[in-house]
Amino acid sequence: MGTIDDTLEMPEDALQDRPVELLQRLLRFDTTNPPGGERECIAWVRALLEQIGCETRILATAPERPNLIARLRGRGESPPLLLQGHVDVVAARGEWQHAPFAGELAGGYVWGRGALDMKGGVAMMLAAFMRAQARGEPPPGDVILCLLADEEAGSTLGAEFLVSDHADLFEGVRYAIGEFGGFTTDVAGRRFYPIMVAEKQVCWTRATLRGSTGHGSMPVRDGAMGKLGRLLHALDRRRLPVHVTPVARSMVESIAADVPAPLALPLRGLLVPALTDRLLDAFGERGALFDPLLHNTASVTIVHGGDKINVIPDTVTLELDGRLLPGFAPAQLFAELRALAGVELQLEVIRHDSVAGEPDLGLFDALATTLRELDPTGKPIPMLLPGVTDGRFFSRLGIQTYGFLPMQLPPELPFMRLIHAENERLPADALEFGTSAIGRVLERF
Repeated sequence: MGTIDDTLEMPEDALQDRPVELLQRLLRFDTTNPPGGERECIAWVRALLEQIGCETRILATAPERPNLIARLRGRGESPPLLLQGHVDVVAARGEWQHAPFAGELAGGYVWGRGALDMKGGVAMMLAAFMRAQARGEPPPGDVILCLLADEEAGSTLGAEFLVSDHADLFEGVRYAIGEFGGFTTDVAGRRFYPIMVAEKQVCWTRATLRGSTGHGSMPVRDGAMGKLGRLLHALDRRRLPVHVTPVARSMVESIAADVPAPLALPLRGLLVPALTDRLLDAFGERGALFDPLLHNTASVTIVHGGDKINVIPDTVTLELDGRLLPGFAPAQLFAELRALAGVELQLEVIRHDSVAGEPDLGLFDALATTLRELDPTGKPIPMLLPGVTDGRFFSRLGIQTYGFLPMQLPPELPFMRLIHAENERLPADALEFGTSAIGRVLERF
């Protein structure tokens, strides 16, 4: 396929039937966060929806950082269903084969920052929502489309704001569809569709190490910098303890049930804590999918220490991106870090976004059935997401978010490694598959 450069001049009628073009348009809005600047993108989507008669509302704490709510009235036979997604993206660093904000169609892929995270998903939900409106037949229940700002910087101006200040807009909602899941994952030649039903918790942490100070010409043993070295070495070489949560168990067992016995046996072995880490090491790169699902994690991302070259600092501080498994609390992560570190350190929470305990799987079978209808050879499975989504805020209202943005991906596409990386891209034909899947859910829910 060639490059399409003139889509901005193409007519916008029936754009819901052209999800590839819809994604191209979304990618051409530079919504890099920070600073975000989602206003133009949201305004364009609002005009698109109002053109076909949809109810819309804009809510914001800052004019340049709006959120959009659209509602399609249903027959009142089912509770409302929420479709939620964010339109901000991370910075487009690195060397790109195609300009990150051009929305080019080349080689069968739509290229651009946000194609996977998550303007591709927004394009699917938006197209399915517009198709439902265009049909003129009300769905069983109301459908609420919520396009959000600020997800990539913590969601303070997006989902957190709406849940805190406008919870009434989501009254009666039990289930939501959002990121991150539904994409194909191939294991031993078998195709799976992991549907996110739970996610880990943000637990950003500050660690402080202390030791003796002095003149740089007189080395200090066991000082703050020495403790820093031992802590970094421990975190680099060892994992925190193994924990097998119910969702992780279900995910691993679902995969093991459908792969050849030589792989099924070690997969099930991952669920035996005494064997987990040795098997993860044996799996190598293939184990990267499961590693964060079986441990709390803490990655050092920022280090502060010293302010003068000839003075040994008495204090070093680190900031760690901690991620808790469902059901765990910061105190448990802190205990694990202290045991691993082998040095004295002070720990404090910078931010902790808790998530509801056990997932509500009431919609899982309907989503799985939709995928099996569209692809009888694929197997939907529940997934625990190692990252976080805006779903953690909606869970405060009792809303269960499912990561359900179905995409059929070629096995050779390094999907997870493309997110937040250069050359982010999405197969063009995956957009129609996902739009159709979401559309079926809207018709039946």
